[in-house]
Amino acid sequence: MERGVVGYRGRASGGRGGRGRGGGYGGAEGQGGGGYGGREGRGGGGRGRGGVYGDRKGKNGGGGARLSDGADRGASEAGKGSGDGRNGDSGRGGGRGGGGGGRGSGTRGKEWKPLPSAPAVAKKVSPVQRPDKGGTNSVRNVRLHVNHFLVNYNAESVIMHYDVDVKPVIPPKNGRPAKIPKSDLFMIKDKLFSDKPSDFPLSSTAYDGEKIIFSAVKLPTGRFKVDVSYGEDSKVRSYHFTIKFVNQLMLGKLKQYLSGGLTSIPRDVLQGMDLVMKENPTRRMISVGRNFYLREPDSRDDLGRGISAYRGFQHSLKPTSQGLSLCLDYSVLAFRKPMPVLDFLREHIYHFNLKEFRKSRREVENTLWGLKVRVNHRKSKQKFIVSGLATENACDSAFHIEDPGGQNPPRLVCLVEYFKEKYNKDIVHTDIPCLDLGKNKKRNYVPMEFCEIVEGQRFRKEQLDRDAAQNLKNWSLPLPHDRRNKIRRMVRSADGPCGYNSAIVRSYIGLTAAFEVVFDVENYVGIDKGGIAKNFGIEVNMDMTAVEGRVIRPPELKLGAPNGKLTTITVDREKCHWNLVGKLVVRGKLIERWAVLDFRQNDRRYNHFNLDPNAFIPKLINRCEILGIKMREPLFYQATSMDKFSKADILRELLEGISERASNNARSGLQLLVCVMTRRDPGYKYLKWIAETKIGIVTQCCLSNLANKANDQYLANLALKINAKLGGSNVELNQLPIATDAGHVMFVGADVNHPGSRNETSPSIAAVVSTMNWPAANRYAARVRAQGHQCEKIRDFGDMCLELIESYTQLNKVRPEKIIIFRDGVSEGQFDMVLNEELLDLKRAFGTINYSPYITLIVAQKRHQTRLFPQRSEDACSTGNVPPGTVVDTRVVHPFEFDFYLCSHYGSLGTSKPTHYHVLFDELRFTSDELQKLIYDLCFTMARCTKPVSLVTPVYYADLVAYRGRLYHEALTEGQSLPSARSSSSSIGGSSSSVASMDEKFFRLHADLENEMFFI
Repeated sequence: MERGVVGYRGRASGGRGGRGRGGGYGGAEGQGGGGYGGREGRGGGGRGRGGVYGDRKGKNGGGGARLSDGADRGASEAGKGSGDGRNGDSGRGGGRGGGGGGRGSGTRGKEWKPLPSAPAVAKKVSPVQRPDKGGTNSVRNVRLHVNHFLVNYNAESVIMHYDVDVKPVIPPKNGRPAKIPKSDLFMIKDKLFSDKPSDFPLSSTAYDGEKIIFSAVKLPTGRFKVDVSYGEDSKVRSYHFTIKFVNQLMLGKLKQYLSGGLTSIPRDVLQGMDLVMKENPTRRMISVGRNFYLREPDSRDDLGRGISAYRGFQHSLKPTSQGLSLCLDYSVLAFRKPMPVLDFLREHIYHFNLKEFRKSRREVENTLWGLKVRVNHRKSKQKFIVSGLATENACDSAFHIEDPGGQNPPRLVCLVEYFKEKYNKDIVHTDIPCLDLGKNKKRNYVPMEFCEIVEGQRFRKEQLDRDAAQNLKNWSLPLPHDRRNKIRRMVRSADGPCGYNSAIVRSYIGLTAAFEVVFDVENYVGIDKGGIAKNFGIEVNMDMTAVEGRVIRPPELKLGAPNGKLTTITVDREKCHWNLVGKLVVRGKLIERWAVLDFRQNDRRYNHFNLDPNAFIPKLINRCEILGIKMREPLFYQATSMDKFSKADILRELLEGISERASNNARSGLQLLVCVMTRRDPGYKYLKWIAETKIGIVTQCCLSNLANKANDQYLANLALKINAKLGGSNVELNQLPIATDAGHVMFVGADVNHPGSRNETSPSIAAVVSTMNWPAANRYAARVRAQGHQCEKIRDFGDMCLELIESYTQLNKVRPEKIIIFRDGVSEGQFDMVLNEELLDLKRAFGTINYSPYITLIVAQKRHQTRLFPQRSEDACSTGNVPPGTVVDTRVVHPFEFDFYLCSHYGSLGTSKPTHYHVLFDELRFTSDELQKLIYDLCFTMARCTKPVSLVTPVYYADLVAYRGRLYHEALTEGQSLPSARSSSSSIGGSSSSVASMDEKFFRLHADLENEMFFI
């Protein structure tokens, strides 16, 4: 029996069953029946409403009963399928009431009525298992290396889990003790372990720097006093280090899980092993989050302005079908160089001059605030955090010193004299202020010349200048061959997770012998030659995993032709790109009511930056015409000043005036407003927020320098975006790889955008998009909401999807019978939340309208470290990357759940990163081949480019919408001159009710744009 795209097709003489509202394909081997046909038998068991197949062998199979978890396959009273397809007998369709048997004259069944939504399932839903042994369809197979290294471990080994609590012996006088820095916690632990090496073997323990110690041996428990001194002239600080036994972690449980003996992953065991693998790099390298970087940057990695690029890696343990894998990838990050503070200021601040310090005071304070510095005027070399600058210069600073004996009154001492008297240090730069290193409002003034920048302080890439940012990007994107070699060196190095290399000389990643760094591994405290991991019974195979990948055939596409008909094209063989030479878009939108708003520089010296409208406008119209987009002359051209762009209230008045002027001219609303700017400006967010939530105008922004050049490719890209925004269609799949005559299918993308790590109040932004047409499935509508700070769960997922369903129904006069959801941005630890909270919320929302479609839910992940490297040149593209359409679903995937890696795009820069797709819920019962082909083909439907994208299009769009919502929020909080913004500022980041109120007022799209692709 042959499996169709979604459903089964009969092989023999029996025709396809007549389809009513629930009829699908005929039964297997020609035995007619309603629904989706039985798997093996002669009867066509109807598919139940839960995506469940009917009886396998019954001659007249009953419709499959739908249960809430879609698990059972029994007969149902929903309708009996009858009739023999070979003889063309008439019959009654199974399933949803329609459809007769075979090629005969089927009679209409009873009118199908939607059942109420299924009740909530008491037990939790788990991710679905792989339906087969992986896909088989391919144009060709390729041999690959994957940066997964097989981990061998002793299943009999046990990891001891201990809780740790560290507190000062003498509590502070003013209440709760301050949080002890992580670096101090490591130092306190190391002091205890070095004082009692027989009780606390350093090489057999792993510490997370906070509350957990894992040990390969049994440790003493109880409370231990630890005395720590930060230097010879520093007073001793005493701490209580309390160790409490928690439990034993049996590595055998992980082996059981990998072999299928356990259904849920033993996360505590995996966490313990993961921390063990991180212990060696934690001790030897700079750690930032989950990443580790070498302490000694190479001079060739200097980014200027006191910043340098540090090279390192990130790694994690993954359960895979080949066993436990260590996934390790190369990484580069910008750091401030450890150097004297004054030298750093000279490098970092343009035209910095100590003699004119006043001119740079504010910039100096902004540059140094919050940084860690080490003082060098005393032996302790203690570290402090800069809280600001002293108000006066060093020569003018004075303070009172208490008499040690208490007999004399406090003595007023000049800071310059104090440093000479106390430390025998002469202050050279007395005419600049000191750094304030105090905390809790207590001042601690130290001259800048005695302070040094502490190593390992990250510099955010957003703050780099253009050249430095480009250099950092280039260094972080090595070609596949180089990246593979760097990974191999790192996994073998003394700094790596295994720490196997005990040689005296350690090679720097990717550098020649001339840049080797001498590091005395033998004398490193607590580390033996075998490495920490080995003491836990863990060893790592040093060879990358070899897999066989498959290259999927790219889809055929539909474009317009000059004769007015659609034409089918094939894409470029290597890159899978297509060009529009001699081609038109599928459906060009007629653009009759549009205008140009030109934000110009007022200063005559910068006139060359301004737009030349007489050149740009005709060229844009002509390029649209060539692509089949009818664009009339603009209603008007209006010039204004760039100064107005950054003032939200003035900009709103301007846009409202534009809208009113257009209505007067055309007696109808404006379709499009092209906004030309001389530079990138923060006012962009105000423009989008006002236009899309307040006025309801589609805008297209462009820079004047690019518009003046009027490059053909640039104008074509602009035209594609405009056409998609206004309701046109640029490209379609020739045939969607899913049964298009078995009911409408809606594709949904969902994502959440979170504020930056330093932002502690702003809400997260949830976005959901969905297709609005069928079977082209390339027109989308979007919904965006604000929700709680750093909340990954989409709070209103059900309601947002319900709104999109209602819009779809209004446009198509029918609800989609199947919904395929792509969820972005969640980790494996959040799968349960997506399955048992978001999906449940969706079903409850659908239940309010008695709607119960078939649902498939897939997570798309880009934040992973897995990389694919061709083994042979014939398996690679010209850049050395894997070909577009490469899929891997063996060895490095989950042991039994349904997941795979797909590299859908052509990697022109650096090393391609595949997207990891993990199926959590599947009522449509996809095979590996079916789903992989469907996702790959959808990557060709992105409206604003002529190539496949790296992420399935619904998720790509959801990411754009979530980011647009972030711009709305920034406009709301920064544009405080607007009355509406002022009144809302108090609700930002507040309770769920205040966020909901803000959401209603400031994040709701204008009604005119709710079903348009304004976000392209």
